[in-house]
Amino acid sequence: MRDFPNAVMLFAAGFGTRMGALTRTTPKPLIPVAGRALIDHTLDHVHAIDPDRIVVNTHYHHDQMAAHFDGSDVQLSHEAPDILETGGGLRAALPLLGQGPVFTSNTDAIWQGPNPFEVALDAWRPDDMDALLVCVPQERAIGHKGQGDFALALDGRITRGPGVIYGGVQILRTNGLEAIHEGAFSLNLLWNQMLAKGRLFGVSYPGHWCDVGSPEGITLAEQMLGTQDV
Repeated sequence: MRDFPNAVMLFAAGFGTRMGALTRTTPKPLIPVAGRALIDHTLDHVHAIDPDRIVVNTHYHHDQMAAHFDGSDVQLSHEAPDILETGGGLRAALPLLGQGPVFTSNTDAIWQGPNPFEVALDAWRPDDMDALLVCVPQERAIGHKGQGDFALALDGRITRGPGVIYGGVQILRTNGLEAIHEGAFSLNLLWNQMLAKGRLFGVSYPGHWCDVGSPEGITLAEQMLGTQDV
């Protein structure tokens, strides 16, 4: 089995309720940010690493997502009748992604700086890690409220608690998904398995990152993209 990721899973099935009226008729990944669909900003980083396979999961306004990616190199994993959350959605997409570790990424953030997928790949140590999360120091996270998601140790291991923010991009081994019985579930359940084994790691992102989960986030992201020193 391969030890380095050559497939990417993009999470795009959610309802985007924090966007309010903007997502009543449009799925959040297709909301325009700086003149382009939000998900296409993430896809720029994905295409730069030239993976063998790119998979996007869909549920809400699937027809619009399908039209957006028609004729592209993106495969769709449609979740119906129910949405499966991140863990269930990833497991459902495994036939398209293949075996071995994969990249996963949320699609509601904008990155300014190095390609986060390359940051993860450069830090990936398959002998030691079951997952490697790209994390953002709070002073580099724009539009995010809270105390952070993980504490990042000097050796790269992460534990839950105040500290850095998970930016939404990771490399992840998927074999633990088969032991989870729920149909719809969060990847937090898989992370818990890895935490217990001491094999959940993080890498600090050296650039800036903006949460685009709300209308205010769109404005902040566009300001960040238009200014070199944020």
